[in-house]
Amino acid sequence: MSKHILMVVTTADSTNEGHPTGLWLSEFAEPYIEFTKKGYDITIASPLGGKSPVDSNSLQGEVPAEIMDTVKHLENTVKLDEIGDISRFDAIFLPGGHGTMFDLPDNLKLQSLIREFYEADKIVAAVCHGPAGLTKVTLSSGTPLVAGKKVTSFTDSEEKEAGMDSHMPFLLETRLREAGALFAANPNWSDHIEIDGRLITGQNPQSTISVASAVIKQLG
Repeated sequence: MSKHILMVVTTADSTNEGHPTGLWLSEFAEPYIEFTKKGYDITIASPLGGKSPVDSNSLQGEVPAEIMDTVKHLENTVKLDEIGDISRFDAIFLPGGHGTMFDLPDNLKLQSLIREFYEADKIVAAVCHGPAGLTKVTLSSGTPLVAGKKVTSFTDSEEKEAGMDSHMPFLLETRLREAGALFAANPNWSDHIEIDGRLITGQNPQSTISVASAVIKQLG
């Protein structure tokens, strides 16, 4: 029986003041490629459905053809509201990109799905800004999902170094700490993940393959 992963990407293409943004392509493409190599089924969903915008900054430099080839899978994503029974899925994976900061945190359907996955002992994984989707998730007990758990994400220091801190609705590391996370940060741009049971998070784009590998290892 093939494993089935729900990947949730952003559909936000601009910041509140109109600065272009979107999905960070490698954070989607690298896990997609790794999961595909394992023969996993992948469903790609987003808050609005349809096309997920790719942040042009993630296309700078020489982007491998294998990475660019995954863009076609972002043309027609499933709307999150259309995801029903989660029993067919084994994991949920949230790639980053600054767009996630604008449309994932307040999405009630996403909050519900993540709670269902976690409470069904399924894997919840996110990388870089993907953990923005975890910030307001509460468990059935009313406790924040991240409270008391080892978690990482794009750090406040990395946000400032990238010059994007003033464009964000909040700073992700700060928000996770406020929700009670045991936040861990490594030096800027270093490959770093945290694993707390079935919750797997990665710090930045450099950590993406490590997160994907940790998901694969747990899925067996």
